[in-house]
Amino acid sequence: MSETNEKDKKTSLWAEIWDFLKTLLISMTIVFLCTQFLARPIRVQGSSMYPTLESNALGISNVLSVRLGDIRRFDIAIIYLGEKNEYLVKRVIGMPGETLEYKDGVLKINGEVMEEPFLNKEYKDSFGTGFMSDVEPVTLGEKEYYCLGDNRPGSRDSRYYGPFEKEQILAKGAFILLPLSQFGVKSW
Repeated sequence: MSETNEKDKKTSLWAEIWDFLKTLLISMTIVFLCTQFLARPIRVQGSSMYPTLESNALGISNVLSVRLGDIRRFDIAIIYLGEKNEYLVKRVIGMPGETLEYKDGVLKINGEVMEEPFLNKEYKDSFGTGFMSDVEPVTLGEKEYYCLGDNRPGSRDSRYYGPFEKEQILAKGAFILLPLSQFGVKSW
């Protein structure tokens, strides 16, 4: 009987290991599919989106909308820089085919003045005329987006990298989970 019990224990152990491996594989597949097609975890690093998003804020972003082609002006975008293996969190300002310029802190799209209601007026005014440098007219290509941080004096964005390609935008919006003071949806 002891030999049968020993075989049963070994069989039971392998069955448990197999069940664990199957569960692990299924879980990893689900996480992979969710992060590639539904929602992607994000962590804001740096102050380029301050005061909209704080440095080290944790949350999730919307992958599905971007995959369906729904990128709109003033969306918060999660951008991947392949050459640096780095992710940026910025705001979409210029859309494909548009001509964009900043003169004396005023945004013009195709020659028309465009308001930026998402900017914190008090924070912006604290910089006086130094909040946004002038940007000579830039005409965007068919799949190009001009993206800026909300903290213009402290952001490396399209002014530094140039326009971003559609393929570089992996997700949009942010549902911030931490810190709790920022909890909620930011520009889906």
